[in-house]
Parts: sequence; C-alpha cells; structure tokens
Amino acid sequence: MSASPSAGAPIAEVIAIVGATGTGKSELALDLASGLHEHGLVAEVVNADAMQLYAGMDIGTAKLPLQDRRGVPHHLLDVLSVTEDSSVADYQARARASIDDILARGHVPLLVGGSGLYVSSVLFDFQFPGTDEVIRARLEAELVADGPGTLYRRLKQLDEAAAASIGPSNGRRLVRALEVLEMTGKPVSGTLPGVAPSWRTAGIISLGMPRAELVRRLDERVRSMWSAGLVDEAEELSAVGLDPTTTAGKAIGYAQALGQLSGAMTEAGAVEQTQAFTRRYARRQVGWFRRYDASIELDAREPDAAARATRKVLGLSDGD
Repeated sequence: MSASPSAGAPIAEVIAIVGATGTGKSELALDLASGLHEHGLVAEVVNADAMQLYAGMDIGTAKLPLQDRRGVPHHLLDVLSVTEDSSVADYQARARASIDDILARGHVPLLVGGSGLYVSSVLFDFQFPGTDEVIRARLEAELVADGPGTLYRRLKQLDEAAAASIGPSNGRRLVRALEVLEMTGKPVSGTLPGVAPSWRTAGIISLGMPRAELVRRLDERVRSMWSAGLVDEAEELSAVGLDPTTTAGKAIGYAQALGQLSGAMTEAGAVEQTQAFTRRYARRQVGWFRRYDASIELDAREPDAAARATRKVLGLSDGD
C-alpha cells in the first residue's frame, strides 16, 4: 500500500483497537488503515487475539482471510501450531518486536484484539517472573485432584481482578497466577491498565455496544460458525494434534466442536454451550477494557465510527 507524503503524525506511537468479541474490531482496523492512508500514513495490524495466533483456527476465531485484508499487512497470525502452548510473555516479546519493526519503517502499528491480558502486556510495563517447579508441581497436583474451581476460589480471595480476567475454568492460567502470587507475594494484577507506566505512548480505541445487541450478535455469530463448518475444521485440526488437553483445544467453540465429534455433546448442546461461554467471555472483556484510562470510546453501530476514529487518532476536530 503506497502513500502520499505524510500530512501529520498520529497522537501516539501505537494505536490499540480493543473491545468484546463480535464488536467489529478487525473491520474497524481496516477502515482506520484506509482513513490514515488518505492522510499519507501507512498502517499495519498486529494481532492481539490469543487464539488467532494458531494456524488453522480460522472459523472459530473469525480470522480475516488473506483476501479480505485489503492489502494491509497483518502480523502474528498463524504463528503457532495447535499443539503449542501460548504464553503472555512470549506474545509480549513477539508483539513488541513487530511494533518496533513497523515503527522503524515509518508506519503506524495497530494493535487489534480482544485478549485483554495480551494487549496490556504490550502497552504496559508488565514483568513476568520465572517459575518455581516445587510450587507449580504442588498446584498442578491440586488442579488434577480437585479441579479448577478450588484454585479459582482461592485466587478470587487473593487477587479478584486476576480471577475475573482468567475465569473459573482455565486451570493452566489459575496455576500460574497462584504460583506468581506465592513466589513474589504480589498480585498478578498489580500492574493493571491505568496503573503501570506505558511501554510506548498508546492511543486506545474501545469499541462497544449495548449488551442486548451484543448478545444477539454473539448468538448469531456462533450459529454462523457452525454453518460455516467449524466442526469440520476442528476435525481436520484434530488430525494434527488439536485435542481437549491443549491450550488451543480448550478455546471456546473448538472445545465444544471436539465434544460434538466425540459424541459427548449433541450439535444443539455444543452450540448452546458455546453461546453461553461466549457471552460470559464478552462480559469479562468489557470489564477488563473499562480499566483503560483515557480510551476513545466508540459505539460499534455508528455508521461513521471509522471516520471518527481516524480524526481522533490524528488529533483532528470533527470539523476537519
């Protein structure tokens, strides 16, 4: 994508586009890239959706196909196999390196996604302590013996914000949060947005909509994923290692599709559970992104949302 000579600079080094799943972040990013191009600037997208890191997980993550990206470069899509675990620390390093490269080219990095901890790890001064094998082994044994609910309740008492972000069923992340707490004596959420210093100057666009409309969209989106062949995609990925024990296999939608394939769930039950889990996840996302200070809030239903985002990013008034 070529551009005319620059007509100005954005208000920040990194522009993040965040919001609950189903609010249209990917499309807004493309529209914003087009708007910036009209002002002589070239934008590139850095993915901040934890599940879009996985190759082949396309339908269930609403990953934009290559032909729909309008020539805008996208980074950190399809960089992991479904047998690999993703970690926030690894993602932070990859995303910051991509952003540095984009800035070195004189382009505008757009950090786009709904994985709150991943976004925050890039924008804010998150530090990741090492591991303690003894503590981790004890917590993992407890996870196997008692399930994630016990760990979740303990974390909620010690670090309510971290528990809300992780949720009650992600055993691996619950173990890690409690391990860090025991090692450092500090809550994992000690550097939540609005508290920690920024890694780079950031402009944050937060997409939202009324809850009732979002729920309607999410329920329809899940039905569309089943119609588009999510179960077939999960079956193909299972041949290369996707299963319920992997991080990727626990993803909302894929876990239920695998359950349907195994006969543990009916199609109706798999769809209904995916809808319920997606709504719950969206609630947590909304709560997380509310913590961001001074974000630019946009209603995803606004017909001129992209134009308004472009003006805000460039520091222009509505009349410009």
